[in-house]
Amino acid sequence: MLDSMRTYTMKPAEINKAWHVIDADGLVLGRMAAVIATILRGKHKPGYTPSVDCGDHVVVINAEKVRLTGTKLTDKKYHWHTGYPGGIKTRTADKILTGKHPERVIVKAVERMVPRGPLGRRQMKNLRVYAGPEHPHEAQQPQPLDVAAMNPKNKRTG
Repeated sequence: MLDSMRTYTMKPAEINKAWHVIDADGLVLGRMAAVIATILRGKHKPGYTPSVDCGDHVVVINAEKVRLTGTKLTDKKYHWHTGYPGGIKTRTADKILTGKHPERVIVKAVERMVPRGPLGRRQMKNLRVYAGPEHPHEAQQPQPLDVAAMNPKNKRTG
């Protein structure tokens, strides 16, 4: 009787990786990042296995048009260290979004929602973020994923 109630574990050969495209125009950063992290990990699939990379590929376009709620645009700070003594640097989310690489805000938000370690790094390689509306992954036929329709709070106007 107990033999028939086994936990199913996906094997790497059984995984089908789909492609999704998300338009970040007007979406709230944290809510969108949570949806992306779930898809990258594979938690939306019935055969989810925590120790296997069973997630899908995600392409995010219009990263420069992502929204932050409240005063996060001016108050949220990103820190890094140059490696030299006294080399801690700080930049606000506003400066990054209006700067040369606005996609880094989305990458960091998702990176902090996936596990740290070899599996998390492997899953992060399935995320591609582009500042503008164009992406070079049309050959993979990514399916559009409407994050704004999932919850009214996901889309921010104004």
